[in-house]
Amino acid sequence: MLLVLVVVLGVWGFAELADEVIEGDTRAVDEWIIRAMRTPGNPSDAVGPMWFEGTVRDVTALGSAAVITIVLVAVIGFVAIRRQYHALGLIIVSVAGGGLINLLLKHFFARPRPDLVEPLMRETSASFPSGHSLLSAVVYLTLGALLTRLVQPKRLKLYIITTALFLSFIVGLSRVYLGVHYPTDVLAGWTVGLVWAVVCWLVAARLQKRGWVEEANDAE
Repeated sequence: MLLVLVVVLGVWGFAELADEVIEGDTRAVDEWIIRAMRTPGNPSDAVGPMWFEGTVRDVTALGSAAVITIVLVAVIGFVAIRRQYHALGLIIVSVAGGGLINLLLKHFFARPRPDLVEPLMRETSASFPSGHSLLSAVVYLTLGALLTRLVQPKRLKLYIITTALFLSFIVGLSRVYLGVHYPTDVLAGWTVGLVWAVVCWLVAARLQKRGWVEEANDAE
């Protein structure tokens, strides 16, 4: 019931946020936050030392297509060897579906990238929602959900999910710091990613209860 509520509130929240973005009501706050991350009087210089800028670029890579692909290939190989085909299916459907949703939303809203500061890296796709934020939420939360089924203590389950949420959180923040996304792009990405990941969890759990997929712990 709690997860269903998360989905309902997430869909409603995204719809409200998207409406505000289309009407331009969020632009002032978006721009204020982006400017706050730049040196006053020098919009091309992000606040913080040079090493920090490099660290942020490393962090943002956690949501890049290259890193996510590497992680997924490694995990898919692992679950395939263990013959956990339900987990394999969940991963593929979750990530492929998340990627398709991201492309459709970007095409529909077609929001230009921020242009009020010099970005610290180049991006060419539409801005809303943030693909890095969306896909990192989908991938890390899906993998986190699978890991929670391999441990029993609740504190470990909580740790795994918290870590997955944290990874998506810092990826999203890095996108704003680098000047390639508005904060509302990132918030939308987090929301859609969370909703889609939860939907996939709910479907997998329902199929498992009906005996249409095997339990994870049954694999040798």
